[in-house]
Amino acid sequence: MNKTTQKLNLFSLTMIVIGFVIGMGIFRTAATSAKDAISPSVYFSAWAIGGLVALCGALTYAEIGSRYPVTGGYYKVFAKAYHPSIAFAINCLILVSNAASISAVALIGSGYLLKLFPGNWTDIDKALVSCAAIISFYLINLKGLKTSSTAQNILMMIKITMVIVLISALFFPDKYAVNDAAKAIVQPDTGFTWIDWARSLGISLIAVSFTYGGYQQTINFGNDVHNPSKNIPRAVFIGILIIIGLYMLVNLSYFNVVGFNQMKGEKEIAYVVIDRIFGNTGASVFAAFLFLGVLAYVNGSLLSNPRVMYAMGDDGSLPKAFAQHNVKSNVLTFSLTIFTAICIVILFFSQEFEKILTFTMFLDSIGMILSSATIFWFRKKTRHLDGTGIYKMKLFP
Repeated sequence: MNKTTQKLNLFSLTMIVIGFVIGMGIFRTAATSAKDAISPSVYFSAWAIGGLVALCGALTYAEIGSRYPVTGGYYKVFAKAYHPSIAFAINCLILVSNAASISAVALIGSGYLLKLFPGNWTDIDKALVSCAAIISFYLINLKGLKTSSTAQNILMMIKITMVIVLISALFFPDKYAVNDAAKAIVQPDTGFTWIDWARSLGISLIAVSFTYGGYQQTINFGNDVHNPSKNIPRAVFIGILIIIGLYMLVNLSYFNVVGFNQMKGEKEIAYVVIDRIFGNTGASVFAAFLFLGVLAYVNGSLLSNPRVMYAMGDDGSLPKAFAQHNVKSNVLTFSLTIFTAICIVILFFSQEFEKILTFTMFLDSIGMILSSATIFWFRKKTRHLDGTGIYKMKLFP
């Protein structure tokens, strides 16, 4: 098979970027962020600031990926700029964190899916449904990069459609939350100091940052991307801009239809919006398609993370078995299998989204700070690449 046919093009990589970021967070963390926000101004500021930080971070990773396009880049940049031992320690933490994120996202998706069926579903039931979804996409990824990439594109279009449906609720003002409590919250912020406002903003940003996270995994693809020096930064830039626009509109929809105070107690907040606009039947159809949408995140993560394990095996930090590579299908079979197993183990230990949110963000923050800082090292060591067509982030640092 021609190796070029197994390369990711600009559209496919853009869909993967969007798939990494739009997991299930926007369909769940809006309620968590609202609960931690003392006013609507805090809430919307958190989402705007989170988007700006994500864009700057994504462009930083785009330059790193452009200067050093290798498979398993998230591991390789640590090994290259710091030391293989540091790369091994940090990436083991990141892999566990990423596996936990997959588990959390799958659990949220199963929560929406099980709303279609009567009964009191337990966390174990949600875990079993999530496990089935992860195993299904493990099997799809075994068929090859082209197959999993095609599945990613289809699932992302479904997920984007679901987001657009949520945004369409803005065109039904007669369905807006217009009770006295909802009216009261749009009045000017009073009753708290700017310190209270800033503290609330910081806490609210935890859930927001989780929702915007994931773009850093694009550097794991490296040589799997056609013309990586140009397509990686383009895909990241286009993908993040689309995400910021979609997130702000969805949050405005939540705010208008549900009401700020009411948002704080709604776990399946997107279901509530659709139910109010299109009725119970519409909400049920939405929940079913939303579960398909969440699979895009699962699929994208199963594409990316095994490439880190592959790089660690190739470097000797992990056993050489992790560097096994199916030349025909371009599948990292052993790494993919082990990572999937880790996801399933964490899935049954976690079981609740809230339990792993802070844990995941703590580990991610360590990895992202250290990895993004390598841009200074790469700029110094790869000055000869300046002016050769690689991407260089403007106005940085």
